[in-house]
Amino acid sequence: MPRIAAMHIAFLLFPNVTQLDLTGPAQFLSRLPDAKVDLVWDNRDPVPTDAGFSILPTATFADVPRADILCVPGGIEVAKVIDHAPALDWVRQVGAEAQWVTSVCTGALILGAAGLLQGYKATTHWAWHDLLELFGAEPVHARHVIDRNRATGGGVTAGIDFALALMAEIAGEDHARAVQLALEYDPAPPFDTGAPDKAGAALVATYLTRANRLAPGRRAELIAAAERLGFNVPPGME
Repeated sequence: MPRIAAMHIAFLLFPNVTQLDLTGPAQFLSRLPDAKVDLVWDNRDPVPTDAGFSILPTATFADVPRADILCVPGGIEVAKVIDHAPALDWVRQVGAEAQWVTSVCTGALILGAAGLLQGYKATTHWAWHDLLELFGAEPVHARHVIDRNRATGGGVTAGIDFALALMAEIAGEDHARAVQLALEYDPAPPFDTGAPDKAGAALVATYLTRANRLAPGRRAELIAAAERLGFNVPPGME
């Protein structure tokens, strides 16, 4: 197999990011040949995550004007990221030239807000899946979706599956399989409730109640952000 060129991978890091959306794929994608990973934010101060600990950025927006792979994770405050012009401008700028434009979980909504998913198939966390349509994407219910040079992962842990699929596209399936073995990714969860159709209505309702308590009004904020950015809100979603 021909030698793979070095890959510069830029992750957007932002306050209250869901850290596994970022750290899961970062751990895997760092195993691409000659990979360089940057965690990018406004400044280099520690950035709090939704897990109660902070992550240090490695670079600022000005430091990373372009990258081979752009990856945008999700989190509770994606609506605030969309409203933060420097972050959205950076995503738009890097995404315009990146070989791969990618996201995990609700990071897809940030990509969409930046205009990077119009006309592309995409996925995101099941609870926010219908909002992809707000930004011109074609929602697909899948663990990960690759459409041309757009690669999106579902909620949180799906970021690992997404990373392996992307790695196989870039470096070949043999390399991806070897990384999966090296990191002993052999999931065998003790419960089979990781998707809404398996969890049942009561557990889904419990989750949605908790999510609304953690980020009240988030759905309305995302719809309002789409309208401000000039996207057409589909009938019935207002």
